[in-house]
Amino acid sequence: MTLKKLAMAGVVMATFAAPGLVNAAGDAEAGKAKAAVCAACHGQNGIAQIPGYPNLAGQNEAYLVSALKAYKNKQRSGGQAPVMQGQAAGLSDEDIANLAAYYASLPADGGK
Repeated sequence: MTLKKLAMAGVVMATFAAPGLVNAAGDAEAGKAKAAVCAACHGQNGIAQIPGYPNLAGQNEAYLVSALKAYKNKQRSGGQAPVMQGQAAGLSDEDIANLAAYYASLPADGGK
């Protein structure tokens, strides 16, 4: 196989592999619209006002996706897990990605 054909084969393979990766990141604006219910516990700006509740602002996006999916699948227990399981149960994968993108986009200090 010539170098040109090899390069073309690589481009074709990458094209078919890419669709699963293209939409990996969520839409922060859509996440912001969905986050109103989260604010009750995690604060309007992602900084929790209730002691013991985690701040979400500035959190790693992949971690938030993983955590929400674990709550949704009832793989996390303890603490407020029953509350989070209930909240996450109604979220689609797209909702989860969007919420994670939104909270990851916020400044970790709440914009102070």
